[in-house]
Amino acid sequence: MIEAIIFILAYLLGSIPSGLIVGKVGYGIDIREHGSGNLGGTNTFRTLGVKAGLIVTISDILKGTLAASLPFLFNIQDLHPLLVGIFAIIGHTYPIFAKFKGGKAVATSGGILLCYTPVMFLTILVFFFIVLYISKYVSLSSMLAGVYGIIYSLFTKDIPLIIIITLITIFIVYRHRANIKRILNKTEPKVKWL
Repeated sequence: MIEAIIFILAYLLGSIPSGLIVGKVGYGIDIREHGSGNLGGTNTFRTLGVKAGLIVTISDILKGTLAASLPFLFNIQDLHPLLVGIFAIIGHTYPIFAKFKGGKAVATSGGILLCYTPVMFLTILVFFFIVLYISKYVSLSSMLAGVYGIIYSLFTKDIPLIIIITLITIFIVYRHRANIKRILNKTEPKVKWL
């Protein structure tokens, strides 16, 4: 019973639409009506600027971190934090509070790793920004960061981590399939602030 409650809480945490809240409260704008129409940090950066983008991205990261922390907070030792974190990813991608149309789960996935393995999170973050600096594509950086995460996890020999990070990366690539087409067609927007 308590496990089900934790899963529901994780989903609800993930469902908090940071981009929608920041856009409407801070700027009087529904970011779903601008840019890519996505609720994630990238569209917030493009639509509302760096300050709003940072707020949304950090909020989305912390959603994942808090969700993955629930087993510890409830003292449920046999419930894996990464498994709980998946429900936050589902919530972020298909949020009940925003008509089930959310972000692409990159930041929230990172937040889960921040809880479970902070060193891995930091190395992925560094890798992400290196690729972003070189390519100027957030989408490409996100996908390659996931691939890097899989490679990193193999050295940990942590089977649950290897499985979950692989599933997350596959999901992130799937969510970026339109971006992949735009990259190939050279129509994908590049960041201008880096």
